[in-house]
Amino acid sequence: MKARWVWPVPLMLALLWLGGFVWFVKAAQDSAATMDSTDAIVVLTGGAERVETGFRLLADGLAPRLFVSGVHPDSRLQDLVRGTGIDPAKLKGPVELGHAAASTRGNAAEIAAWAKAREISTIRLVTAGYHMPRAQAELRRAMPALRVVAHPIMPARLRAEGALWRPRNWGLLLGEYCKFLGAEAGVSAFFGGKRT
Repeated sequence: MKARWVWPVPLMLALLWLGGFVWFVKAAQDSAATMDSTDAIVVLTGGAERVETGFRLLADGLAPRLFVSGVHPDSRLQDLVRGTGIDPAKLKGPVELGHAAASTRGNAAEIAAWAKAREISTIRLVTAGYHMPRAQAELRRAMPALRVVAHPIMPARLRAEGALWRPRNWGLLLGEYCKFLGAEAGVSAFFGGKRT
């Protein structure tokens, strides 16, 4: 009787992990977002262009209000609009700032509390493409009924020519992929859960 070769479990797990990482990198580069209107636009701080994109989407009428989660405790609306050419007085009604979150898991809790208090059922979520899967996983856990329309931003460091050949960017993507897996498994608290 001829012996059958069996794939070793560690090799299968490594291939599964690698396949997931390839999917994750592809998802991080996919910047397609539907332009459906939602009850609110929600921006997660922590990266360039996110807040400015939120202001632009609000001005385009994709939602009547904007919530910025994870704003530094000392920052005010005037600080966020500085350099954008937008008059902060025009934003005082439709824009609210959340100062409680210091991590992606904290963002999800802050957004869920804000959305429940205002009976919001759909949001357009603005964050970096590589951060979007983890943010969505944490939001599903915090508020399962909330419908999230992803609006990923491709950061300049990943848009640059040859960006995927830079070790620093691979470190960012690998780290974020591991945090995403932790969020999916419900153990993001053990990974620190910091925003990126």
